[in-house]
Amino acid sequence: MFLLLLLLFLSPPPLTLSLSKDGLFLLQPKHQLDDPSNALSNWNPRDASPCKWFAVTCDSLSGDVTSLNFSNFQLAGPFPTVLCRLPSLTNLSFYNNLINSSIPPNIANCSRLQYLDLSQNTFVGPIPETLSQIPTLRYLDLSFNNLSGDVPARFGEFRQLESLLLVYNLLNGTIPSSLGNISTLKKLQLAYNPFVPNPLPEEFGNLTNVEDLWLASCNFVGSIPASLGRLTRLQNLDLSLNSLNGSIPRSIVGMKSVVQIELYQNFLSGELPPGMSSMTNLRRFDASMNNLSGTIPDELCRLKLGSLNLYANQIEGSLPESIALSPNLYELKLFNNKLKGRLPSALGNNSRLLNLDVSYNQFSGEIPENLCRGGVLGDLILIYNSFSGEIPRSLGECSSLNRVRLRNNNLSGIVPDALWGLPHLYLLELTHNSLSGHISSAISGARNLSLLLISDNQFSGSLPKEIGSLNNLVEFVGCQNSFTGQIPASMVKLSQLGKLDLSENKLSGAVPRGISAWNKLNELDLANNRFDGEIPNEIGSLPVLNYLDLSSNRFSGEIPSELQNLKLNLLNLSNNLLSGDIPPLYDNENYRKSFLGNLGLCGDLYGLCPTFSESKNRRYLWILRSMFVLAGIVFVVGVAWFYLKYRNIKKMKKGFNMSKWRSFHKYGFSEFEIIKLLNEDNVIGSGASGKVYKVVLSSGEAVAVKKLWRSTRKEDGTVGSDEKDEFEVEVETLGKIRHKNIVRLWCCCNNGDNKLLVYEYMPNGSLADILHSSKKSLLDWPTRCKIAIDAAEGLSYLHHDCVPPIVHRDVKSNNILLDGEFGAKVADFGVAKMFRGVSQGAESMSVVAGSYGYIAPEYAYTLRVNEKSDIYSFGVVILELVTGKPPIDSEYGEQDLVKWVSSTLDQKGIEQVIDPCLDSKYKEEISKVLSVGLLCTSSLPITRPSMRRVVKMLQEASADPKSRSGKKGGKLSPYYHEEASDQGNIV
Repeated sequence: MFLLLLLLFLSPPPLTLSLSKDGLFLLQPKHQLDDPSNALSNWNPRDASPCKWFAVTCDSLSGDVTSLNFSNFQLAGPFPTVLCRLPSLTNLSFYNNLINSSIPPNIANCSRLQYLDLSQNTFVGPIPETLSQIPTLRYLDLSFNNLSGDVPARFGEFRQLESLLLVYNLLNGTIPSSLGNISTLKKLQLAYNPFVPNPLPEEFGNLTNVEDLWLASCNFVGSIPASLGRLTRLQNLDLSLNSLNGSIPRSIVGMKSVVQIELYQNFLSGELPPGMSSMTNLRRFDASMNNLSGTIPDELCRLKLGSLNLYANQIEGSLPESIALSPNLYELKLFNNKLKGRLPSALGNNSRLLNLDVSYNQFSGEIPENLCRGGVLGDLILIYNSFSGEIPRSLGECSSLNRVRLRNNNLSGIVPDALWGLPHLYLLELTHNSLSGHISSAISGARNLSLLLISDNQFSGSLPKEIGSLNNLVEFVGCQNSFTGQIPASMVKLSQLGKLDLSENKLSGAVPRGISAWNKLNELDLANNRFDGEIPNEIGSLPVLNYLDLSSNRFSGEIPSELQNLKLNLLNLSNNLLSGDIPPLYDNENYRKSFLGNLGLCGDLYGLCPTFSESKNRRYLWILRSMFVLAGIVFVVGVAWFYLKYRNIKKMKKGFNMSKWRSFHKYGFSEFEIIKLLNEDNVIGSGASGKVYKVVLSSGEAVAVKKLWRSTRKEDGTVGSDEKDEFEVEVETLGKIRHKNIVRLWCCCNNGDNKLLVYEYMPNGSLADILHSSKKSLLDWPTRCKIAIDAAEGLSYLHHDCVPPIVHRDVKSNNILLDGEFGAKVADFGVAKMFRGVSQGAESMSVVAGSYGYIAPEYAYTLRVNEKSDIYSFGVVILELVTGKPPIDSEYGEQDLVKWVSSTLDQKGIEQVIDPCLDSKYKEEISKVLSVGLLCTSSLPITRPSMRRVVKMLQEASADPKSRSGKKGGKLSPYYHEEASDQGNIV
């Protein structure tokens, strides 16, 4: 017995007995929470203290745990209440995790907390009122969760709280007036919650220490309380996207410290309040999209002007001359008004004007001379007014200009030579004026020019050869002018050109040789000119051309058979001097109008040839006489063709034999069987990178084969081999990926001249093929929702589960393929990028990759890309699924789908946004998914959710039992967020 006691005394204690009490408490949440990233892997129970553990901070004297920071750990599970047993815990952050429980009422046991951040999780249920019992709490952030119910009235009992952040939840109760009792409050953010309609509490005027009031989209009704004028320390006031009415209270001028006031999209009326000149710190004032009237008061004009935007209200009256003297205001937004009169002649004299937008008003008179006197004017947007006179010469000296939009005015005279060649200008829009003169050769200096829109004017002379040096030119629309001469041969160098419209001019000569370099050209319109010569067969090699109009010219000769290679939505060759036969693809009734007015053109369509009935018998007789001769020729040619074809196939097979096939999955077919079936009859698609074939093998299995063009194109459109081309990127990316929602790459081959990629075949094609065609009815809402979730899971895998992470860079409905059961898979990784730190920063690209309508704003402007760029593009896909509409369409006018959805929601309601083909019983679910799309397409990358969170939100929306109740109402989920700062004015 003595020996046994001695052994027990001398034996070491269990390992966990050496760990402090705080450490023992921390081990419980480690085992309780799911930790997929192993963020807590160094929490070792053998340690004596947890102070060296990751995310743990201790007091340097006592060794007690004082702070826990679990931000971005991907932790999942219920909130670990055991943490409140840490006696010295003052800071606790679970920011951006997947904590999915309700917030427990006993969280008040964390009695010494000063900082609590539970934002960007999936908390549900009500906000516990017991939080107000934490006497030391200064910072409380519950934003971006699924919390519901009221803001607890007992929150007014906080005595030290400085920040209360509840934005983007499902709070559908009331906002208590007792919040006005928190005298220490500096930041109150309740924005984007579906509260019941309620007036803005007058008691908020008691928050005399508050600096930030973000109350956008809180369903406020009634008037703005005059008591807010007592908030002398307030710097940001945002009451936008509510239903406030009445006038802006005069007391608002008492906000001496205010920097930004956002009142847009309410029902405010009356005039702007007098005395605004006393608000000397005001930099941004936005009262757009209201019912304001009257004039802009002179007092406002004493503030310094940085940006003037007068688009989207119903203000009547003129703009006072004293606005030109405004010395402090950075941005004034009152856009889409009924303002009229002249812009002050002194506008810009005494300020550094950054942006001027007075779109959609009734202004007249001349454009002020000194708008760019400060030398920093970036955007000049005067569209849809009645400005007259000449464009000021001083604008040609304004090298800071990025966008000049003067369309739909009454401007006349000559465009200053220097304006054509501004070095930073990427958009020049002069459409629908009475401008004359010619395009200056100085345009060679506009190296960044992307959009040149000068149609419907009186321009004349020849097109300068210097246009061919504009390597970034994407769109040139010069129709309805009086241009003469030929198209400069230098223009064939414009490899980025997507649209060329020179119709209704007096241009002549032949189409220049070498236009096959226009491999991104989508639209070519040369109608109503004097072009002659033959139609170049090179047009047939333009891979993405779908609009071709060469009508009303003097083209002669035969129609090139190569035009049959094109996938055209419109073909018009009428009223020329063409002769010969119509290519078989177009020799049918659908194209009858495409060939009218060509007297020498023969075919089997009535109306093409005036002498059709007279020559019918003679023509058939000639055919019979020639039949025997032709039969002999066909036989000889057929034998020769068969021999050559056999020899070519044998040669190709030999060539591929010499190359090395690379496989990425096990498959049961022969690579050489694929080669034999690569013929034009099996082509199912063609694009800028190559052709896609459907190959049905002898086993009955189908595969899709992409055969890339021979040239290796870099991102900037040039040809070379010093960077990875599309083939290498696709192989490097897909060869390493294994996911059910990523298209499978079976194998590939590269022998130098031929590059083949063999994929699994997706029988239902792309999402765009079905959604934007007559087959759209096949996609009911459950199917569309499943497609969204499938694609989101694929992208989430790329962003979060691949090492290094992958950014797709070309997410669009064309690159989401559908299998036989409408399961979705992400495809086409030709411009994907793999790099480390994707969530921490952004990588600079040499040029924008992607497709119009899907490109994130910051990517287009800064050429910096990270996963947030993909999230924006996927948000556009969600909007396509909800609306059934394409990302770019003439229906939207100056907008794209994102802007159209936002503006239509605000003006007409959700019923006008949802695809009418969808069953109304899914309206609630569709609304939730729509709000996810709007959140993904936020103009600020930081506010876009991660793709993992997008998957979660979509799954929750589709699982909501209320979604099938047919409940009426048009309110969006609190995921919804929209930046309205440039609404309706983005190209």
